[in-house]
Amino acid sequence: MEGVNQIQVREEIGLTFATGLRSILRQDPDIIMIGEIRDLETAQIATRASLTGHLVLSTLHTNSAVESISRLFDMGIEPFLLSSSVVGVVAQRLVRRVCRDCGEYQQLSSRESGIFEKHQIPISQVKRGSGCPSCNNTGYRGRLAIHEVLVVDEQVKELILNKASLADIKKHMYKHGYCTLLEDGLLKVADGLTTTEEILRVATDE
Repeated sequence: MEGVNQIQVREEIGLTFATGLRSILRQDPDIIMIGEIRDLETAQIATRASLTGHLVLSTLHTNSAVESISRLFDMGIEPFLLSSSVVGVVAQRLVRRVCRDCGEYQQLSSRESGIFEKHQIPISQVKRGSGCPSCNNTGYRGRLAIHEVLVVDEQVKELILNKASLADIKKHMYKHGYCTLLEDGLLKVADGLTTTEEILRVATDE
């Protein structure tokens, strides 16, 4: 792609995420994409780069969007740096899509009824694939993503700065329409795009 430069990490010659990132910053890029933040040094450089006007995109292994905040805390990033640099976090999981050719609506099981009722999602039927040549008799064909989005507004910044608990951050987010991975997945089940089993495979009911 024009205007994009990519560097492959080669730890055997000392080209790690951190050393590569230092070299990239000397060239004053507009946007930096880091494959993964996995240690304190990389996290510190990425955080400071964002504070100097660079848009930094990266991945982080956590169970949810909110947990990425505590993960960076655990790595050793100071709260004042984190509150000033993070603007948003998106958690994503991929689930299988119900086959369009053999998908049929069925009644909810008692367990499904309880799950949807708990999350206040009105639904009377779910769509499942019975299996056909198009989906190799699996009932699924293709994939789609479910998401959880944490927007770091002024109040979230204040909570991060005060090293608030995940429960406190979640409480604030729920007041502003926060949707967990599970809830987004259940909404997609209600739309007939995937199944409850697929959602529960990748998202937990906290």
